[in-house]
Amino acid sequence: MPSNNKICEEVKQNILAITKERYIDFGPTFLREKLLENHDIDVSRETLRKWLIAENIWSAKSCSKIRIHQLRERRSCFGELIQIDGSPHDWFEGRRDKCCLLVLIDDATGKIVHLRFEEAETTEGYFRAMLDYIKQHGLPIALYSDKHSIFRVNMPETIHEGETQFKRAMDDLGIKIIYANSAEAKGRVERTNQTLQDRLVKELRLAGISAIETANKFLPGFVEKHNKKFAVEPKSKIDAHRPLNLSDEGLNLIFSIRTMRTASKNLELSYDNMVYQIQVVGQGYTLRHAKILVCKDLDGNVSVVYKNKKLEYKCYRKQKHNGAIVDT
Repeated sequence: MPSNNKICEEVKQNILAITKERYIDFGPTFLREKLLENHDIDVSRETLRKWLIAENIWSAKSCSKIRIHQLRERRSCFGELIQIDGSPHDWFEGRRDKCCLLVLIDDATGKIVHLRFEEAETTEGYFRAMLDYIKQHGLPIALYSDKHSIFRVNMPETIHEGETQFKRAMDDLGIKIIYANSAEAKGRVERTNQTLQDRLVKELRLAGISAIETANKFLPGFVEKHNKKFAVEPKSKIDAHRPLNLSDEGLNLIFSIRTMRTASKNLELSYDNMVYQIQVVGQGYTLRHAKILVCKDLDGNVSVVYKNKKLEYKCYRKQKHNGAIVDT
């Protein structure tokens, strides 16, 4: 029968073999979690740290000069302030093109309230993320973002002077946007991004995930485990989210890309290389030269709206001479 020391050495070598095979770039803390979760092996973080250093698998981080920033006090209630950010990164480690993770975290608790992968940081991507989030939790009081042109006008983008499509949608929902003046000011979401770029990247690798669609299905389970480990209790037990009292049709209109057009005397307007002819009963004089709102929702459906009322239309493909009806 081998001695206790021999048994311990065998266990150590087995753990190191598993580490080199599956967890070669894991730090001791995350490695300990995975060994316990996936292999039912319980070893202290400090023991793992010593083994990894001795095997040249991992090196302790050198101490860099600490920059001191005054911490902003957390909000008191869950849903009072949601920090929102996009994190472009090689999330799949070359198994597909780089993409962007949209991150929404609650300021009071540090909980991730929603994650979503998108090909890039776009208005439509943030619309999808916000729509998923508010359907699950309700409407927050405010968002905290950087000064990306999606969130505020740095260059003219859309129909209302001084606001973007995203800002307009949040105004429609009664959600205030607060803009951070620096990366340090939104430190909580920045630190979360750093943690995700370490842990989530490794989790996707272990799960063998290489596609955005599969990754987005994987994220809810990851978020649940992440929040159990990192979230804190809020000062107040009050949930500040407001109920979402809107129909799916109303939400689709709010989360649409909106463009203003002027109807011609024939009640026609051009949009996206198509001609839309408004269908009315009677002469339709009031719509001649009227300002018409064209709304394209996240599924690509187009609505033509005047004074908050949807109008019937026929759609023609734009041609040099004659047009052909392609849709009604």
